[in-house]
Amino acid sequence: MLSNERTTCLVVGGGPAGLILGLLMARAGVETTVLEKHADFLRDFRGDTVHASTLTLLDELGLGERFAALPHREIDRVQVQLDTRTVQVGDLSRLPGAHQHIALVPQWDFLDLVADAAEEEPTFTLRRNAEAVELLRDGARVAGIRYRDRTDGSQHEVRASLTVACDGRGSAVRAAAGLTPRSFGVPIDVWWFRLPRYDTDPVGGVGRISGGQFAVMIDRGDYWQCAFLIAKGSDAAMRAAGVERFRERIAGLLPWLADRLDALGSLDDVKLLDVKLERLRTWHRDGLLLIGDAAHAMSPVGGVGINLAVADAVAAARLLAPALRAGGIVPRSLLRRVQLRRWWPTALVQGGQRIAHRAVLSGRATSADTPVPTTAPTGLADDSLAPAPTATLPLVLRLVRRVPMLRGLPGRLIAIGPLPEHAPEWARRAPSPRSELDR
Repeated sequence: MLSNERTTCLVVGGGPAGLILGLLMARAGVETTVLEKHADFLRDFRGDTVHASTLTLLDELGLGERFAALPHREIDRVQVQLDTRTVQVGDLSRLPGAHQHIALVPQWDFLDLVADAAEEEPTFTLRRNAEAVELLRDGARVAGIRYRDRTDGSQHEVRASLTVACDGRGSAVRAAAGLTPRSFGVPIDVWWFRLPRYDTDPVGGVGRISGGQFAVMIDRGDYWQCAFLIAKGSDAAMRAAGVERFRERIAGLLPWLADRLDALGSLDDVKLLDVKLERLRTWHRDGLLLIGDAAHAMSPVGGVGINLAVADAVAAARLLAPALRAGGIVPRSLLRRVQLRRWWPTALVQGGQRIAHRAVLSGRATSADTPVPTTAPTGLADDSLAPAPTATLPLVLRLVRRVPMLRGLPGRLIAIGPLPEHAPEWARRAPSPRSELDR
């Protein structure tokens, strides 16, 4: 066993939060090691959104042009198809700054970009196939990680002044530290699947509500990334009904997709997201900090999980890098400052997600016995100003329909968030246009 390896900041998890944190710490001159469980980033991510505040961050880090060169899709509007009309509920063209859209890019491309930039820094190390298996301790203080090399099974130790858990909502580090998040009740799970997209289809994000069913389609250019809400715990019964029943359900809910449903060869093409909404009461122990999904698992509502995780990483780097660079042990009071800064935007967003679960999604999560819908929307165009009755609309949609100015509010909350974080001056590598977010 190798027991003499040492770093200053040890990051567990090579997702968006872990790699952004690693990049920023390395640019501060802090010796940083990131442990990534897998050999590469080529996995089936559903969270492929890069929001406006993160795009601004990439500009500040001098990575905007590299990101722009990646194949990606941009969304600047969101509409909801009802049985009688289509309502535009999100208008990102009203956002301040240079990025009035959300970018959709395969997450492995985004992670490769950040990892490549970090590896240009002499103080950065990325260890792949490194699975954290145990916390190292110095008395009560966390002093590093024992990890297993998944290529040969050998075990190694890395000791660190600070360990940061960025290993997701199933965090092994969190479990090893004996931390249990507070869980909020969630009435839904999500089925994810893909369907071909045609040039004549709507552009951007599309939601569809009809009776007891709700689906969201995300425009990925040549295909739709589809999310279909099911009642919590109903996955097995839904699958037992078979793929043909599911095709019928989608054809009834979204008849304009009926001509391509044979792309769903079986329910193996449909992936379950076990939705969780939870948050740690305390994000730190002596020598240990948890951020991103390891500290607060988000609902998929709004697709804001990556945005919040990246913001956590930026705040953590700005507050902790100077102390780490100076040497010595980071006091727990400084770790507490990271949580205090990021707790209220996290709690605010999660509170909004809980409201959405009750006010918009309640009663619209499909179970196996939910009837197949037969009412089709009148069209695909935005006819939100049509003189049609609105009594059946959820209150939120009625307000958005009647007050067009409100269409920019959901976009700002989702694409920018309540507390956008900016790169510290010492991490910036190229000038970028001044964003309205800085004002």
